[in-house]
Amino acid sequence: MAQDISARLLAIVDALPLRQGMRVLEIGCGPGAMAREMARRIGAGKVVGIDRSAKAIALARAGSAPEMASDVLDFRQSAIEDFTLRTEEAPFDLVVAVRVGALDGRHPQAGEKARAAIARALGANGQLYIDGKAAQWVQRD
Repeated sequence: MAQDISARLLAIVDALPLRQGMRVLEIGCGPGAMAREMARRIGAGKVVGIDRSAKAIALARAGSAPEMASDVLDFRQSAIEDFTLRTEEAPFDLVVAVRVGALDGRHPQAGEKARAAIARALGANGQLYIDGKAAQWVQRD
């Protein structure tokens, strides 16, 4: 049940093609409300939320103890431009970004690095959703 999520973010989660067992990366997760809601919906999958802000990651972790304890949710401090998969970590099925400056045209140079990092993090059939709009990801390194 969505307890701490805004109606706007809940509408975005409702629109995502979430399914049981998938791996999801949320870019710019803030305090983790959307990541928690996605984790509730994917069962034995995994949601990883990243944010460049240490304060946001601390808040996300503090509010997500049950999900983190069951290993369906993890938070990492990282800008998307610097994000890399961990050794032996499977790629993601879905990458979600809501109001992320590196992906909305506000920071073009960061956007190039961000798109390259996303391409490396996505699986072969992975999808990227920016502000609730789907974009099939076709760029591969």
